[in-house]
Amino acid sequence: MALNIADLLEHAVDAVPERTAVICGGENVSYAELDTRANRLANYLASAGIGKGDHIGVYSRNSIEMIETMFAAYKLRAIAVNVNYRYVHAELAYLFTNADLTVLVHEKQYSAKVAAVLPEAPKLKHVLAIDDGSSEERADTPDSVVTVGYEQALAQGSPERNFAERSPDDLYILYTGGTTGYPKGVLWRHEDVWRALGGGIDFITGEYVADEWTLAEQGKAGGLVRLPAAPLIHGAAQWAAFGALFAGGTVVFVPQFDADEVWRAIERHKVQVLTIVGDAMARPMLDAYREGGYDASSLVAVSSHAALFSHSVKQEYLAEFPGVVLTDAIGSSESGFTGIGMMGKDADHSAGPRVNFGKDAILLGDDDEIVPVEPGAIGRIGRRGHVPLGYYKDPGKSATIFVEAGGARYVVPGDYARYEADGTVTLLGRGSQCVNTGGEKVFPEEVEAALKSHPDVFDALVIAVADERLGQRVGAVIAPRAGRTLDLGAVEDHVRTRIAGYKVPRSTWIVPEVSRLPSGKPDYPWAQRHAAGNEPVAAQPTN
Repeated sequence: MALNIADLLEHAVDAVPERTAVICGGENVSYAELDTRANRLANYLASAGIGKGDHIGVYSRNSIEMIETMFAAYKLRAIAVNVNYRYVHAELAYLFTNADLTVLVHEKQYSAKVAAVLPEAPKLKHVLAIDDGSSEERADTPDSVVTVGYEQALAQGSPERNFAERSPDDLYILYTGGTTGYPKGVLWRHEDVWRALGGGIDFITGEYVADEWTLAEQGKAGGLVRLPAAPLIHGAAQWAAFGALFAGGTVVFVPQFDADEVWRAIERHKVQVLTIVGDAMARPMLDAYREGGYDASSLVAVSSHAALFSHSVKQEYLAEFPGVVLTDAIGSSESGFTGIGMMGKDADHSAGPRVNFGKDAILLGDDDEIVPVEPGAIGRIGRRGHVPLGYYKDPGKSATIFVEAGGARYVVPGDYARYEADGTVTLLGRGSQCVNTGGEKVFPEEVEAALKSHPDVFDALVIAVADERLGQRVGAVIAPRAGRTLDLGAVEDHVRTRIAGYKVPRSTWIVPEVSRLPSGKPDYPWAQRHAAGNEPVAAQPTN
């Protein structure tokens, strides 16, 4: 079986050619049009010598062209590489060289940034600019680099689907910035990433999809309309989109996250499934919905991925949309899907997301031994089976995320969780951000959820602060809701009803807005820098 991303997409094209595949802004393409345009781009690149194993950077906000470029890359057995559109010069230079880009497709608005980086990326020889309506002029580039407009390139490429046979072993790379340091390229085989993230294994039942045609054949009966609200540079959005397209669905995007634009798109296109990245998107969307009076009657499901979706916000969604199925999936770029939970009105997830593990997920102790499945047992989440090959060009770092246990190889990205009495698992958070206060471990996500359950708190990040007596104490950077003034005493009293006293923040900084990555993930380095450069508005003794 050719369990390859391009083959899976082509099967959907052949099954439902006239159905709308992708909508973004005021543009849309059918499956047949998406395929033809991707063929044209792939054939243009092939005529320039681009093929198997070459790396094609995609530097864009959400767009139809971004989907086309990724599809074209996989048709050629090349590798699409996501480029964060918020990166500055040093980060772009690092990514262009670390990822060994030979081609870059970028929105025109980034032309000056691209031109500035090109002298530092000698392998990059072809640059294609997407006309995004901006007034940015094409900047001067080295003579060794071929520059062309995106539509001009498509006009020069054949529309035929005349590509060599592909393989499940073809490579997929997702660059992830995580919460610290420069980005890392997570390297997967196509079959493995499809099984782990793209629907190749049923997320609820754990059953394998029978063959490469199953999803497309099922899609003939009708596909759902889905809107991934996150940027396509983020794995959660890529795989929400790919999974929908494999099954003949229609994918709706907004170019860049804006809560009101998301609701307008839901109303206009009768979106049925909305995927978000935790509270970072859920909270502003809820506020916008209440203020805007939008028609969301088409929604049947809201699913959160890849970041904290706190108990209090889930309860607000269930109250506002009582007929909607609410799910919370956990996983990472390194592990793929590891568990999913369905949220009911009376469920208590106040200590953190509670999910049912996938059949290949377990907990491992700090000694790399398998943790017995007992209520209250805590360990690092590990997943076996279809896992990544490692980090691109970083065998040392790769070795740190794999563990041999019980005769199997597990990927262990560093998230901790706890077994519950009912057989579910509560996600506690990333161990690298854990605060060790007097020997007690405090996971930031648990404290952040408690803080954000207060009605005057809009967002919060929890960090470790040096403490002479305890080694570290819990600190919090908090953004209040618009128009609200925080009573920190009242916030503390509220938080103490939800978490133990040693977990309550002892140092607090108030900011107009909490910085987050484009994916919605927390920007902990920013919070640490802010704390280091500013006096807290409240600091209490650690007693």
